[in-house]
Amino acid sequence: MKTPKRLEPLVDDGLIDEVVRPLMSGKEAAVFVVRCGDELRCAKVYKEAGKRSFKHAAEYQEGRKVRNSRDARAMAKGSKHGRREQEEAWQNAEVAALFRLANAGVRVPKPYDYVDGVLLMELVTDGEGDVAPRLNDVELHPDDAREFHAFMIGEIVKMLCAGLVHGDLSEFNVLLGPEGPVIIDLPQAVDAAGNNHALRMLERDVGNMAAYFGQFAPELRYTRYAKEMWALYEDGKLTPETKLTGEFAEPEDAADLDAVMREIKAALADQARREAARRDDEPSDEPPPPPWLQS
Repeated sequence: MKTPKRLEPLVDDGLIDEVVRPLMSGKEAAVFVVRCGDELRCAKVYKEAGKRSFKHAAEYQEGRKVRNSRDARAMAKGSKHGRREQEEAWQNAEVAALFRLANAGVRVPKPYDYVDGVLLMELVTDGEGDVAPRLNDVELHPDDAREFHAFMIGEIVKMLCAGLVHGDLSEFNVLLGPEGPVIIDLPQAVDAAGNNHALRMLERDVGNMAAYFGQFAPELRYTRYAKEMWALYEDGKLTPETKLTGEFAEPEDAADLDAVMREIKAALADQARREAARRDDEPSDEPPPPPWLQS
């Protein structure tokens, strides 16, 4: 096929020998199968900000480092320079997370290089040369569901020990390779210690895994791994070798009112974004939230 313009520099530099075919095109990137020597790999080409529909939710960006105060001010103001810096930071977050997690032993596609908005990484196959399916495209035996769920909990623990929460983990961004699940799509990964939403995102990631695998092994739906691993993480006792039980007893002391309010406001914000997308910016008839919920 004809080499896409964004991949031409990698071909010129000898990083890619041939662009074989397009693999997929999503809201934030297009992915191509490429040949590098004797290996097939994939090249993830991030779309330019003006050609993307995905909006960077502020909750994902909280705690991420910015190069300098000028860039931080520009990003806060939403200037042209700020949007460009924000886009670059978003892409760099996935690249950094991918290298960080690969070094921590998390099963993610092996990253090779990142050049001019193109991420070159391992092509995950099904063992027969075809691209590995996503979890949502497979039917599992209950025993396989239990095995893969336990494996994914272990990978989430390793991610947390590396200081990261995926933030958008579901059956749609986990591939099923010949050796088991492989975690993909990490631009929204958040710093576990620097993001106030990290626990909520961890609970959502773990909950999504329980809901998916629970279709095949219903008892998995009632496990409570997220709060168990988070409690150990906060106490500095969580390691990749930690044996979890899937059970967690809530403390009997009074609830943290500030934490409850943050959860309520975050849930309202999520709901508002979903409704706005469905309405295509049509005026809302819903009354605004009461003043005590507004920041």
